[in-house]
Amino acid sequence: MNPEPSTVLRCAGVTVARCTTRPDLALDHSPRPYLHPVTTLAGRPVTETAPEDHPHHLGAGVAVPDVAGHNFWGGRTFVRDRGSVELDNHGVQRHDGFKLCDPDGFVEELTWTAGGERLLREHRTVAATALTETAWALDLTFSLTNVSGRDLSIGSPATNGRPGAAYGGFFWRAPKETKAPVVFGAAAGADGEEAVHGVRSDWVALVGGGWTLVFAGATARTREDPWFVRAAEYPGVGSSLAHDGRLPVTAGETFVRRVVTVVADGRLDRGEAATLVRKAVTS
Repeated sequence: MNPEPSTVLRCAGVTVARCTTRPDLALDHSPRPYLHPVTTLAGRPVTETAPEDHPHHLGAGVAVPDVAGHNFWGGRTFVRDRGSVELDNHGVQRHDGFKLCDPDGFVEELTWTAGGERLLREHRTVAATALTETAWALDLTFSLTNVSGRDLSIGSPATNGRPGAAYGGFFWRAPKETKAPVVFGAAAGADGEEAVHGVRSDWVALVGGGWTLVFAGATARTREDPWFVRAAEYPGVGSSLAHDGRLPVTAGETFVRRVVTVVADGRLDRGEAATLVRKAVTS
């Protein structure tokens, strides 16, 4: 995969993200386009890529650990009755090109391939919108179509036998700081990692040292996916496409998810987060 210059995303006259479309990565990192660094309007970085604890975590983007047995997440694969093992099963999200590439957003076409086979075609839309003088929103929609000519299914370590590890779909790796971030959800009393992990919620917030990220499911179907949340081990939030069971994708079928992320300077409380989410999702 040949590397190419990153694509810049701007909001309110400020560069807030860069998209690397063809990263120069080893296959066991499941090469894929990703956003990094993503920053607040004041320039504070709120993503991390290839951290020491999980070298296959790549900023913000889309990653799935099990598409018909192929790993599009990177790293080891969890196998029932065997645990996490190194397998030669990694796929690649190939950047095919942009249908649109403006300063405040882009429309990208991708192909998910593994073992020389085209499995999925993706249509991804990314847009940046200003909310206030200290907050903006990253709107990411991905549409995946099964182009393999056969029925597929999407799984996760949880569906393969590892409880609590239903990650896969949209995923955002935040910077690891001295203290673990504060986590809370939309409902009153939904405070802490255990209260929001694996739970269906309109949104969840991750609050670090001087920054806040609020992740919101922007469609009814997206809100049906529980959240995957990590704070104590490392800071990361994502969706769970395959939480209670594998997600079937029949030949020719398309499914769509949309997540809007509020990126704010400062430490927001629940009321402030809710206000910005409402503005972000309807803007």
